[in-house]
Amino acid sequence: MPYRPPLVAREFFVADPPELPVRADGEHGLSAVTGAQVVAADAQSVTLKGSTSAEETLVVQLSVAGEGVIRVRLSHDADARTRSARAIGMVTPGRYAGAVVEAGHSRVIVDAGSLRAEVRLNPWNLRFTDRAGRTLVEQDPGRADISGRLRTLPFGRSSVDGVPVAYHETFVAPADESFGGFGESFTPVDKRGQRPLMWNFDAFGAESQRAYKNVPFYLSSRGYGLLVDSGAPVEFDMCQSTHSAVQIVVPDDLMDYYVLAGPAPADVLARFDGLTCRPELPPKWAFGAWISSGFFRDSQERVLERARTIRERGIPCDVLHLDTYWQTDGHWSDMRWDAESFPDPVGMLATLKEQGFRVCLWMNPYISHRSPVFAEATERGYFLKRPDGGVYVADCWHGSQPSCGIVDFTNPDATAWFQGLLRERLREGADLFKTDFAEGVPADAVASNGMSGTDLHNVYALLFNDAVSAVTREVNGHGMVWARSSYLGGQRHAAQWSGDSDAVFPAMGSTIRGGLSHGLSGIPFWSHDAGGFCGTPTPDLFARWAQFGALSPLVRFHGTTSREPWRFPPHAEQAAKAALRLRYRLMPYIYSAAVTAAETGAPMMRALCVDFPDDPVAWRADLQYMLGTDLLVAPVTSADGTQKVYLPSGVWVDFWTGEELGGGRYITVSPPLDQIPLFVRHGALIPVTEPGDTVADDPRITLLAFGVPEGESRTTIRDLDGDTTVTATRDGDRLVVASEGPKRIEGVDFTGPGVPVVIN
Repeated sequence: MPYRPPLVAREFFVADPPELPVRADGEHGLSAVTGAQVVAADAQSVTLKGSTSAEETLVVQLSVAGEGVIRVRLSHDADARTRSARAIGMVTPGRYAGAVVEAGHSRVIVDAGSLRAEVRLNPWNLRFTDRAGRTLVEQDPGRADISGRLRTLPFGRSSVDGVPVAYHETFVAPADESFGGFGESFTPVDKRGQRPLMWNFDAFGAESQRAYKNVPFYLSSRGYGLLVDSGAPVEFDMCQSTHSAVQIVVPDDLMDYYVLAGPAPADVLARFDGLTCRPELPPKWAFGAWISSGFFRDSQERVLERARTIRERGIPCDVLHLDTYWQTDGHWSDMRWDAESFPDPVGMLATLKEQGFRVCLWMNPYISHRSPVFAEATERGYFLKRPDGGVYVADCWHGSQPSCGIVDFTNPDATAWFQGLLRERLREGADLFKTDFAEGVPADAVASNGMSGTDLHNVYALLFNDAVSAVTREVNGHGMVWARSSYLGGQRHAAQWSGDSDAVFPAMGSTIRGGLSHGLSGIPFWSHDAGGFCGTPTPDLFARWAQFGALSPLVRFHGTTSREPWRFPPHAEQAAKAALRLRYRLMPYIYSAAVTAAETGAPMMRALCVDFPDDPVAWRADLQYMLGTDLLVAPVTSADGTQKVYLPSGVWVDFWTGEELGGGRYITVSPPLDQIPLFVRHGALIPVTEPGDTVADDPRITLLAFGVPEGESRTTIRDLDGDTTVTATRDGDRLVVASEGPKRIEGVDFTGPGVPVVIN
């Protein structure tokens, strides 16, 4: 029988993206750049008058935006800005003193050191090379099929009914090129063959291309990256419609993109941070375990009982998360305690602090029309509006909660008022907020600054998290949030988590992929709901997901049902507890990796291509990752407990057994339920400490040595008191360990046969 689509209704949401208009068959509207002439040039940039196939004139600008960074702009007006710039700037181009611009009659060269742009003026062509002249990426001029129709949209813009609707660019993609990035996409890490749309969705899970956190940026296995500066719903066709081309469609007032040199992904990410912002390092206590009340009714009595139980059962934990029900049901999110369930919140917070807990409160930027606060905000004009000027009361909860007003963060008075609600809770003793939702700005909403909902939709998450982070920093001295939605430059908001994943093994695998893609998008401090969010995990899944969480950048237990370890059978509780104790034991290593990530932008939880960019398998082995530079983690993602693990080239040591394994191959492992597949680079020195109930500010350090190298091993322990560099050198039949810095090394433990150790 003929194919029929599944009988599952598509999910429609108030904040779905608008569709681009489509030209009618035979309608003219493509305006592709066909040639150009130089108008002006200086040492950093060149401006060109571009001729097009539609006999229009467009402005092309190329400029050096930093060492190894070249910016390309295409617009009708040389002063054009992105529509989102009315609310926020996301990219800050730099300069490079060594830049060279050569502008001739037929050719233009823009030299940014490790990256060069070469322009042929007539007919038009643009390509980017490395310092040695190797082509990194080159424009595709647009190719027609046998019927004469274009398969791709070349460098230019398109109009429908005479109105410009989008700018576009197309690049040639060699058959073996792989791509990573685009934010927290839950699809395979190699995005070749996919079509990412930069529109923040309430994703209803973590198993599709719909993403809470989009980043219009990708990096390539050929040693470069590309960033589009736009808050619009940019669409990237990564060799899907045409397998030999990457197409970018930008429905904005201009095309504004940056090409970033590598050659390695870490080099690209460092330049990406230079253009956007450096990641925010979370407070040290945030790297401990977070345990949540879960998405069901809670109370002060239950919170205090939960805290007592955690300490009595010896479960390491630094943060208690209070989810939605700290507020009155149906009033979310007006930031007011439910007085019946929480009669003395100040006293409760003080008690928790005495027990060594920090407290995170859930919230979002929507206020229920049932809340008393709603009338106040409406009267003052603090919500987004409909086109007719009325308050936009939207179904932001998909029918599960009352409709809400959406706080308008383009209005400074509304932002200050909203921060005032938060300031009261922080002064009572709360440590930070979980900034949930923020993907719900409807396309037809209108902001106080005149922006449409379409233009505000993506950057709204940045405005929201900026406001919450600022008031948290004002009161508590740190700017940490726990955010679900984000966009370009969101690495300044630590931390982010993966949203509403299902409590099943396949969703755990998709979550790993989302975290790896987000790391390749410049966001190092990421987490997820250990155990999955929606539903109740089986005991085995809970144990396996707890292990994945314990070896993630940050770890939180949260779901629609309880994720308290003692609610599961004893064997699952013990496995989760063992995973957390392993995390706390590895805390000197984990925190060192975190400090480095904040400085460099390289992810803590790294797809293998970050460390092994020349290995084609490393771009596709996306159910495992490096945690820092020396630990290879392969969470068990199947119910049968068996996992295939790819070991890159080199020698690897099994963390649990000390067995040395040759790399460049796959192995199959079936670990017991209380162990996660974990491998260490041969010769690595891993700093560890004795695990406690909370993260220690000044831990006592022991080194784990995984094999004795013939030469020298080195590690740097990074902590609040500074850096300590440790070197281990083989001297005949003994190992000499020397350290320089504030930390004292208590001893060295070997995996496998050891040698005598001398500590200097």
